[in-house]
Amino acid sequence: MHIHILGICGTFMGGVAQLAKSLGHTVTGCDANVYPPMSTQLTQAGIELTEGFGVEQLAIKPDLWVVGNVVSRGNPLMEAILNQGLAYTSGPQWVGEHILRGRKVLAVAGTHGKTSTSSMLAWVLQQAGLNPGFLIGGVPGGFGVSATLGQGDCFVIEADEYDTAFFDKRSKFVHYRPVVAVLNNLEFDHADIFPDLAAIETQFHHLVRTVPSEGRVVCPANTESLERVLKRGCWTPVARFSANGDEAPWQAHVLGASRFEVLMHGEVKGQVEWDWSGLHNVNNALAVIAAAHAVGVKVADACNALSAFPGVKRRMELRGEAAGVRVYDDFAHHPTAIATTLEGAKARMAEIALANGQPAGRLIALFEPRSNTMKMGTLAQALPASFDEAQAVVCYTAGIQWNVRDTLGSVGERLFTSDNLNEVIDHVVSQAQPGDWVVAMSNGSFGGIHQKLIDALASRVKA
Repeated sequence: MHIHILGICGTFMGGVAQLAKSLGHTVTGCDANVYPPMSTQLTQAGIELTEGFGVEQLAIKPDLWVVGNVVSRGNPLMEAILNQGLAYTSGPQWVGEHILRGRKVLAVAGTHGKTSTSSMLAWVLQQAGLNPGFLIGGVPGGFGVSATLGQGDCFVIEADEYDTAFFDKRSKFVHYRPVVAVLNNLEFDHADIFPDLAAIETQFHHLVRTVPSEGRVVCPANTESLERVLKRGCWTPVARFSANGDEAPWQAHVLGASRFEVLMHGEVKGQVEWDWSGLHNVNNALAVIAAAHAVGVKVADACNALSAFPGVKRRMELRGEAAGVRVYDDFAHHPTAIATTLEGAKARMAEIALANGQPAGRLIALFEPRSNTMKMGTLAQALPASFDEAQAVVCYTAGIQWNVRDTLGSVGERLFTSDNLNEVIDHVVSQAQPGDWVVAMSNGSFGGIHQKLIDALASRVKA
């Protein structure tokens, strides 16, 4: 089959393209901006790319047009496809029908932590010898790719609640039909497509309704939004977890910033000691252990695998160090994710400083409110408290319509804002001292600020 993918350079659709190519299909595609790193990966895979959505692409005459949710009505190529009555489908539906059918699907859903948790789960299954396939919205360490077919029965997929396509407004994950569904958390987000939290809860219930009675739903204990989802109907055993001391079959006893015991029904089954920090990552790990256990992985083996977990690109990824200052890249863009990322970083800094017998440096939070929800200012009032653990807060405000300085006023003298990237870099360089950590948070490229900061800090030393 020849498929032509509209919106091929997005993380999800690019992964779909590579999986389709691995299955032996002829794959081509187009996007408004054909850009690296995805364009490079696709070209290396032998996938021909076209810039833009021109109607001349009809001459390609594929068997099927696969449409990403970046495409909307009015798109010239899509209009021509509709007018000529050509065969088309969405990316998630194609994946569900051609990749996932016949596989033991483990889907990871939630407002936060989907990429990290999916990556951990794929890693654990791989270390257990199950050779899983996966499709993840990031690049998990130890694999080097965001998607692979795998050779085993299991397939891990990051289950996004964003809508499927302009012609299918259900969440992507309703197409995946998982045997194990991880519901990691549920808060309001994606204000551009959801009017309120209740609308997202409905979509999560659609997912729950697809999980077989012999499968497993994995979720945190005492999460009101998820409990409301389950009370609407659940026909599957539920494995609840908690790192917060709540009553649950799966629990963690935190022993340090990066060490914890794992308990099942009150009995210690293993211990994880890794390079990652924060209570959110402990919860992610518990979800992974419970999900892996549902497909036959021993708890001790899962703990050992997680202790060697190499991490995920753009999730507290150390991009470099200069002038004694560490620069990290993180994908956090929701107030809760920002808070948990900074809490984890602060705890890890303290742990390292104690081990070295030195005082901890300062934590500098560098933030770009780039997501649609952040640009709209929908969750802006929750932002100030998200930065409580940071000694300095720097916000890049280009393209933001709401008044960032007024909204973040309670942050006080710790706050610096600018819509000029060079000013942001100059300010951070002038403030950062040896031992400090700079955590740059954005769901975009942040204008390449990470390397620019590292270069500027290095130049300061040479001067």
